[in-house]
Amino acid sequence: MLTLANGQATLLCERREFLRAGSGMAAVGFSLPSLLWPRPAAAKPAAARDQVAGGAKSCILVYLLGGPPQLDTFDLKPGAPAEIRGPFQPISTTVPGVEICELLPLLAQMAGSYVLVRSVSHRNSNHTPMIYYTLTGRQTAQPERDNDVRPPQPGDFPHLGAVLSKFKPSAASLPGYVAVPELAIRSSIAGPYKRARTPLRGGGPGFLGAGYAPLAVQGDPRQPEAIPALTLPPNVTLERFERRATLLSLLDGRVPRVTETQTLHDVRSQALLLTGSSNRDRLRVFSLDEESPEVRERYGPHRFGQSLLLARRLAEAGVPMIAIHFNEMTVCDGWDTHSQNFQACREELLPMLDQALSALLEDLHARGTLDETLIVCMGEFGRTPKINANAGRDHWGECSSVLLAGGGIRGGQVLGSSDGHAAWPASHPVDPVDIQATIYHCMGLDPHLAIHDRAQRPWEISTGKVLRELL
Repeated sequence: MLTLANGQATLLCERREFLRAGSGMAAVGFSLPSLLWPRPAAAKPAAARDQVAGGAKSCILVYLLGGPPQLDTFDLKPGAPAEIRGPFQPISTTVPGVEICELLPLLAQMAGSYVLVRSVSHRNSNHTPMIYYTLTGRQTAQPERDNDVRPPQPGDFPHLGAVLSKFKPSAASLPGYVAVPELAIRSSIAGPYKRARTPLRGGGPGFLGAGYAPLAVQGDPRQPEAIPALTLPPNVTLERFERRATLLSLLDGRVPRVTETQTLHDVRSQALLLTGSSNRDRLRVFSLDEESPEVRERYGPHRFGQSLLLARRLAEAGVPMIAIHFNEMTVCDGWDTHSQNFQACREELLPMLDQALSALLEDLHARGTLDETLIVCMGEFGRTPKINANAGRDHWGECSSVLLAGGGIRGGQVLGSSDGHAAWPASHPVDPVDIQATIYHCMGLDPHLAIHDRAQRPWEISTGKVLRELL
């Protein structure tokens, strides 16, 4: 097929093969933005105004999409009225004076490894603007809108992972930002883990461009087809795929430039890097089959636990940001517990969180990599102190709890406190952007570092302040 001795007829055959190759490549990865565009050289950090000294190599963001209830997880109020406190009881942790929910016994035994921030507060209680705010550090144009479900916009501010991908390139040619799965909400229900997705603003690269989009593990990480873009179509063998790649290489130099810095050659090279046989060993990091049955069982048989196990593997392989966006992880409607909050927390949410998050902390500590891996567990907001008529809790931006561990965080402490109903900060109020600034600091980036939008206007990567009490 690669012989060039038959003149014009062969050339036409080659052109047809080239066109077929293009469509085949789309099926195995060209549709994935994070693999498509070459990444510009990382800008050198500006003079550090925040004394950047973070030593974390990777960040695992456990984003509890929907809003976890602070009163039923990390900030119980047993002295509050029954319509506030709920049915769960606090239990002691290994840190004197610190209590958390009785349904989190494994995490209670590991309290010396993490910090609880109990005074995270913002006045907005709408899902979409707060998701955007907590993940990008910027407000949408109309943050008061409750149902702003427009798809990601080219001018959006980038997700934390996209920024880290730009300034802290991944080792071993792996993506700099992996999302498990992409940030989305369910627009229809067709059974567990089989919902139609509506991508949300705040989860992508925004104005940084497609080169910093996440590699999305859209499927169940327990299944081999979890990353469709890295799976060859059934009718394309690896030998056939590499034959096409060889053909494309013969046409090198004839491909027009896309922009000043982005060429189709670079696009093709990046896609081939993650799909050709030369990368088979590198892609083993995405396979959980190499983990022992005991380890997999410790994380839990559910999709959430196996996603955290995958995150640990990716972090140790050198991926700077692995974001576990808690959508499509449960049979119930995740953490947006407007009704039957306590049933969902008791039967699914809290046991799942306790098992998987404690396994991640324990595993990283045993492997000696906790100090270089930052763990952040948070949602877009908390839930209302008062229980509603449907035994649920509604949106509440004014007070929530965030857990941080590893990566330079000094465990065994609590920062801030809430009032008697966990409704408002009573001491040391923390804005969500302060959490973001602390993440950047722990990852060795100055929060005042500048990035430029599509109009070349400079923006600081964070408007928050580093929570030095945690370090």
